[in-house]
Amino acid sequence: MPSPATPGRADTASPAGQATSLPGWRASHWFNTPTPVELGDLRGRVVLVHAFQMLCPACVSHGLPQALRVHEAFQGEAVTVIGLHTVFEHHEVMGSQALQAFIQEYRLPFPIGIDQAAEAGPLPVTMAQWGLLGTPSVVLFDRQGRARLHRFGVVDDLVLGAAIGQLLAEGLADATLESRDQGGTGTTRPEGDREGCVLR
Repeated sequence: MPSPATPGRADTASPAGQATSLPGWRASHWFNTPTPVELGDLRGRVVLVHAFQMLCPACVSHGLPQALRVHEAFQGEAVTVIGLHTVFEHHEVMGSQALQAFIQEYRLPFPIGIDQAAEAGPLPVTMAQWGLLGTPSVVLFDRQGRARLHRFGVVDDLVLGAAIGQLLAEGLADATLESRDQGGTGTTRPEGDREGCVLR
């Protein structure tokens, strides 16, 4: 498994390609939220999941600061940032009390869940189900809850920002089409005939 201390630079493929269906995360404990957060509850929003470990240098220097920037930049917009503490090594020193102190020390305001420990083996449940290669990892879900970006390592801010913007724009386009279909714009839907659709 790649070392979390030396992640490879993530590739920069667009999220516009194939959407992937992933199960929701499995968290045993939550911070910064009064109730557990489920992926299904966030339908209609773009969801950014940053998987991290407290003792992962790249998570501390890049992944978590990036998650915080996204959280601050998109406040009030349809974007939710979720932190997922996916511990696959040094389990004994990265428990919930240590994580709580870490969250307070780094002033992380977004919801953070602890990836549920597996019954056997070092990999937590969500990490195994999602095929995460290490930390930091980024998984970006569209408004329908489909994974559109799934990357291990350092993801450039511009790449991630463009991906989020694209998914937000898709939602706006869908809403515009829906309002037109319902007559909300005052325009008439085109009618069809054998020659094609004709705007009347």
